[in-house]
Amino acid sequence: MTDFFKKAFNDMKESAKAQHEVDKANFAAVKAESKAQWEEAKAMGKPETRKALMQAERDKQIEEANKRKAEAEARTNAVQGK
Repeated sequence: MTDFFKKAFNDMKESAKAQHEVDKANFAAVKAESKAQWEEAKAMGKPETRKALMQAERDKQIEEANKRKAEAEARTNAVQGK
């Protein structure tokens, strides 16, 4: 009977250690994410960073619009038999 309890308490101890390692890893990840968000927010305070980000977004939108236009022209040409 005592072996059962020794084994049970040892299992709980090992489980608690493993959970502690998981908690430490999660805490470190949250801490790193928080720091990254802070640095991004701080960088957005600089006009040149904000302008570069906005220009990149506009370039992406222009690229997507040109792709949609090309697809529409291809469909139109297919219907017209060109």
